[in-house]
Amino acid sequence: MDQFTHRRKELCDRINSFIWSAGGEEQFNDLCLETFRYQYEANEAYRRYCDLKGVAVTDVTSWHDIPAYPSDGFKKSLVVSFPQEKAVMANITGGTTNADLRGIILRDRYGRELVLSSNRKVMGDYLFPEGERMPILVLAPSPKSAPNMGMAIGMAETIKHFGAEGSGFFITRTGMKTRQLLKAMKEFECRGVPVAIIGSTSAFVYLFNALKANGLGFRLPPGSRLVDGGGYRGKFGERTRGDYLRECREMLGVPEPYCVNVLGMAECSTNYVDSTLRDAARGGVEGRRKPDLPWARVVAYDVETCRRPLPEGEVGLLRHFDLANLPTVLAVQTDNLGYRTADGFEIIGRAQLVDGKVSLVPSEKPVGPMGDRKIFSFLDTYMKFSISRQVARLRKEEAFCPCGEIIEEMLEGHRLP
Repeated sequence: MDQFTHRRKELCDRINSFIWSAGGEEQFNDLCLETFRYQYEANEAYRRYCDLKGVAVTDVTSWHDIPAYPSDGFKKSLVVSFPQEKAVMANITGGTTNADLRGIILRDRYGRELVLSSNRKVMGDYLFPEGERMPILVLAPSPKSAPNMGMAIGMAETIKHFGAEGSGFFITRTGMKTRQLLKAMKEFECRGVPVAIIGSTSAFVYLFNALKANGLGFRLPPGSRLVDGGGYRGKFGERTRGDYLRECREMLGVPEPYCVNVLGMAECSTNYVDSTLRDAARGGVEGRRKPDLPWARVVAYDVETCRRPLPEGEVGLLRHFDLANLPTVLAVQTDNLGYRTADGFEIIGRAQLVDGKVSLVPSEKPVGPMGDRKIFSFLDTYMKFSISRQVARLRKEEAFCPCGEIIEEMLEGHRLP
């Protein structure tokens, strides 16, 4: 085992233990400094970046001082802290246009271990805090259909650790399996079995549009939860977040605390989750935020220089410090606008340039959960068409429930007032 591999394994073991511990600021700082020193030596692209910034290893004495690599840089260079041939996992960044390896996030077996471990911890703490398995319906492709999509890989792991009988993926290359999805929702509603529905924000929006257009709705059993990822970087399509949460209640009968948004990006290993469901399960705290995690921090920096950390409530560019990023770079500077809360952060949208300067008003351009790539945009549009068409057809066809009743009769109790 060469020197770098030995150090990488040792860091992986320590970070993984830290993820599952109560954490502590001093230990977090020490692990960040050791990881930075390792990545400076092992990661050529990051070392060049630090040198261009004039930052020497000896200059960094706190995790706040660690240079943050810009998220856009992942689209221009291969950013790895291990030998490329040892990669076992690859995820595509949003907005990637290059045909070669640039724009792809590679992870070795230690990086894969950390990304799966950190997100299993997040899912357990914030999405399934009761500790009980339930059916998980995923509005995303399976890893078989989309092997390089982080959400597909993550959801397969979520089903493995938290899913019950009836769990599955409901999006294929030809669109959403709307008939099977509605059949499953009806079945669990009739049986009184709480269900988790997890998918991209756009999938929920398109589903709500189709249900509304056909006068349909469900009342999922108490304890059911809706988990959306993306949120169009702060916007929910044509909706505000308030509109989206209201429709979750009206269309599917799920109250606001059980509607949880997840922020994830390929350049960072850890997903951040709204605290509302966990807070409700504990008898709770009002307000929606994405709390700090023992192994990761998100800080807002000023948009003029991106050097000054901002106080609570002040909008700036979000910077991620994530120990699970061992195979790439610990600190990542994003183009997302957001602000710090008392014990976490919130995102408000994607930054835009106005007259050559970063504006504090987020971009109005919707960005789907898979980024800006034209092929993903096409698939997003096709999924919208597919859902609308299939829900409309279900109004006229034979029932999709096991008892074989006609669709009109089966959905009689699901019509919106």
